[in-house]
Order: sequence, then C-alpha cells, then structure tokens
Amino acid sequence: MELKDKVALVTGGARGIGREIALLFAKEGADIAICDVNAEVLGATQKEIESLGRKAITGVVDVTKSDQVDGFVQKILDKFKKIDILVNNAGITRDGLLVRMSEADWDLVLAVNLKGAFNCTKAVSKIMMKQRDGRIVNMASIIGIMGNAGQANYAASKGGLIALTKTIAKELASRNVRANAIAPGFIQTDMTAKLSDEVKGEMLKFVPLGKFGTVQDVANLALFLVSDDSAYITGQVVQVDGGMVM
Repeated sequence: MELKDKVALVTGGARGIGREIALLFAKEGADIAICDVNAEVLGATQKEIESLGRKAITGVVDVTKSDQVDGFVQKILDKFKKIDILVNNAGITRDGLLVRMSEADWDLVLAVNLKGAFNCTKAVSKIMMKQRDGRIVNMASIIGIMGNAGQANYAASKGGLIALTKTIAKELASRNVRANAIAPGFIQTDMTAKLSDEVKGEMLKFVPLGKFGTVQDVANLALFLVSDDSAYITGQVVQVDGGMVM
C-alpha cells in the first residue's frame, strides 16, 4: 500500500471527486479526515472509509472561515498526531456572464475556491514544515488555464489557485513539502449526468479522446502526486482533460 500509515485531509471530501480521492487513499493505507458543508453525506462517506479498515474523522467545516479550519485541523492532530497529505478539493460554481454577475457571486466563489485553499494550506503547512515532510494537492481546473465565457469568477479562482500552488511549492520545498495542482477537464459527475445528449455531444467536440473523464481518473493522479513515485515533482499543474488543452 503506497500510503500506509499516512494521514490525509481532503476538503469537500463527502462526495464527487473528493470522495473518490478519500476512498482511494484509504484503500492505499491512509487514515482519512474529510470536511464538507454537507453533513448528511459526511457520515456515509466515513462509513465507507472505515469499511476499508482505516480510521476516519469528519467535520462540517466552512473553509472560508479560518477559525473553523483551525479547529478541525486541531481535531485531526488530537486523533492522529500528524497530517501528511492535504487535498484542497472544496469548490463551488456560480456561473453567469460578467456583465450580469453579482458581486456576491464573485465574492463567494473566490472565497470558497481560493481563500478556502489558503486557509487550509496555512493551517496544515505549519505542521508539515515541522514534520519536514508533506504533500499538498490543489484541485484547479482546465478553466483556470483557458478561461471560459460565463465563468469569470470560477476561472479567476482556479487561475489564482494555480499561482498559489507554484508559490507554496517554492516556499515549502526546503522543508520537503511538495505542492502540485490538478486541472480536470470534462469529468463525469452528478452535474454532467443531467445534461442532454446534445449538450454532451457539443462538449465532446473539444476533447480529442472523445469521452468524459471519470472521478477515478482524477483520483489516480492525486494518488500519484502524494506518493513517493512523484518525489521529484513539485509546483506543477497536471491536466486531466483528454487532450482538450495542449
């Protein structure tokens, strides 16, 4: 098991990509801490992790609130005594054309997607620096690289997250803490499942491989980036997009 005896914190880990990452890390031997704003699904994901023979801890946490983040991090330390891995996966969308976008929708997306990652990284990096070991993965997006009409707030938050990743990598490298970002493209989720076949067909015209990616595709990359197999990789943005942006 590649992550035997490691402790991983996955934000937004109750469902979707975050859940898949948490479960894969547990299968590979890690104990898992997951936080989310959705209390209902947290318990179900915790049971899935524990069914794999690993320990799990959960918390209802708003990552935009540094006091809530700090409190949950302390809870993890009380139980596990360390944090080896951080996956900043919590994120939201509030789409709309720039000229119609409300200031509230701009502020909320930047707060969750970018400030949330800042809060969690700041809290956990202090621990990793003291341990002289750590792995950070930030869930960016292909939209943070190419931009997208109707997603000014989302694109700005994910582009900012990419820049934050590179800065973290430079600041923490001397303490053996690595930081990388993943930029997914079109991934099969509950959201894409609701789209019509016509819309899906139009989307896939931009993907050379001609298919949507899966949450497993993203989780597999996250596992690689936090394992010793990527020991000489830091400050990188790796796309999981079927060749959409080259």
